[in-house]
Amino acid sequence: MGTYFKDLFGGTWSLIVGLAITIKYFFYPVVTVQYPRATLKMPPRFRGHIDLVADPGTGAPKCVVCGMCQRGCPSGCITLSGEKPEGAKKKILTSYQLDFTHCSLCGLCVESCNFGAIDFSKEYNLAGPSREAYVFDLLTRLKERTTNVDNDA
Repeated sequence: MGTYFKDLFGGTWSLIVGLAITIKYFFYPVVTVQYPRATLKMPPRFRGHIDLVADPGTGAPKCVVCGMCQRGCPSGCITLSGEKPEGAKKKILTSYQLDFTHCSLCGLCVESCNFGAIDFSKEYNLAGPSREAYVFDLLTRLKERTTNVDNDA
């Protein structure tokens, strides 16, 4: 009979403590973000997938097709190519592919780029129906971003 009342008192006390914690946090401000309608601002040090950086003057990519990012990537997820037009001094980037399914977000490609041509994006909401949706053509994405900025201005 003594253990019965002891267990009854212990259970009631546990219930009271739990309700007190619930009531305490009931009056705190809400920290939940109503996701599709409201999104979080990513901190400056957030590492999303890489993106090409545009030259502010011309809008063209800063990439000089040196291949350091491709050689520095331990996952082998970067493929780039370029061509040297006749009479030009530098190569022009023609293709920059990122296979994000293999990327480990280590940042070695960003560190190895001496020209500041690639940087981490702040995009965190990536969803796709297949693996092919995560193979990004970064040159096309850069052109879309620069045309959207020009249209918004």
